[in-house]
Amino acid sequence: MNGVLVHEWIAQSGGSENVLEAMSTIYPDADIVCLWNDSRDRFPPHRLHETWLARTPLRRSKAAALPLMPATWRRLRPAEHEWALISSHLFAHHAYSAEPELERFVYVHTPARYIWSPELDARGAGLPARVASAPFKRIDRRRAHDGARFAANSEFVRKRIAQSWGVDARVIHPPVEVEVIQSRDWAETLDTQERVVLDSLPESFVLGASRFIPYKRLDLVIRTGEVAGLPVVLAGKGPEYDRLRRRALAAAVDVRFVIAPSDALLRALYARARLFVFPAIEDFGIMPVEAMAAGTPVVAQRIGGAAESVVPGVSGALTTFASDAEIAQAVSAAMAVERSAARAHALRFSRARFDADIRQWVGR
Repeated sequence: MNGVLVHEWIAQSGGSENVLEAMSTIYPDADIVCLWNDSRDRFPPHRLHETWLARTPLRRSKAAALPLMPATWRRLRPAEHEWALISSHLFAHHAYSAEPELERFVYVHTPARYIWSPELDARGAGLPARVASAPFKRIDRRRAHDGARFAANSEFVRKRIAQSWGVDARVIHPPVEVEVIQSRDWAETLDTQERVVLDSLPESFVLGASRFIPYKRLDLVIRTGEVAGLPVVLAGKGPEYDRLRRRALAAAVDVRFVIAPSDALLRALYARARLFVFPAIEDFGIMPVEAMAAGTPVVAQRIGGAAESVVPGVSGALTTFASDAEIAQAVSAAMAVERSAARAHALRFSRARFDADIRQWVGR
C-alpha cells in the first residue's frame, strides 16, 4: 500500500526532523511532502515534494507564511497514496483532511504553542497574537475532527491535545539515538581541534546544552552550578549568547561556552559532565535522554515532558528551579544516582523502541 510522510517544513536540524528521518527509514518507499525543505542533503530528492510556498519568498518568513498554511495543507491531493503519516507541530495535521478515504495517522509534537499555549511561547503572548489566534483555533480544532488518528510525543502533549482539540491520542515517545551514544567512547573520535576544546574544560562540571534562546532558561544552568559549587559548560549557539555571556562573567563559578559542537563533541561533553541540567518546559526533551544514555544524571524541570524521562532516584531529579534550596536538594539527589542506572533507563527511549511503536500503530 502506497503511503506518504508529511512534515511542516524541514529545517537543517531539530528534534521533529529526527522523527521524520526515523519515519522515512521505517517506510523507505513512502513519498515525503513538506511546505519547503531547508536541509537539501538529508532526504533523497526523488522522494521529496515541496508545496507551492517553497517557490515564494514566504519560505523565509514563517510568520508571513502562517496564514496560508492551513489552506495549503487541506488542498493537497493524495495522488496514489492510500495512507499518510503526518509529523505535526503547527498545521501539518490539516494535510489531506478533505480526503476521507485516505487513512491519516498524525504524530503530534505539540499543538501550535503560540496559538494554544502562549504561556509556553512568548511569540503568542502579546495582545495582537492572541486576537489573531482566535480564528486559527476554530479551524485547527475542526481539522482535528476530520477522522485522523493521533499519537503524542509525551503525556504532557497528550493532555494538551485533549484540552486544545478535544481528541484523544496515544503516547509514542520520540526516538533518541541511545544505542549510538552508548556504542563507543566519543572522546576518542574527536578531531584534534575538538580534543583541544574538551581537554581545556574542567574535569567535573555542570552541563547545559540547547539553542541559546530565552525559553531554554540557560541562566538557570549557571545558577545550578553556583548552588552546586561546580563549573558550568554551556553548549550550543543562538541569539541569547551575549546575555548569557554577561551572566557568566558575573557568576560565582567558572562558566565556559562550547559554540555549535558537533554530535561527537556533544556526546563527549555528556560523558564528561557530572550533571546535565535542563530547566526548559519542553514537550518531551531529547537532550536529557541523550545525557542519560551517556550515564550522566539529569536535573530537569518538573513541569513538561522531561518529567516523563527523568525518574527521581533512577536517572536524576526534578525541580521547578524556584529557589536555591530546591535546586540544592535536586542536585544532591541527582548526584546520588548510579551512572549505570541512568544508562539502562535511557534504553526505554531508543530508536528501536520508537520503530516498533510506530509499526504497531500505523502497520503497513
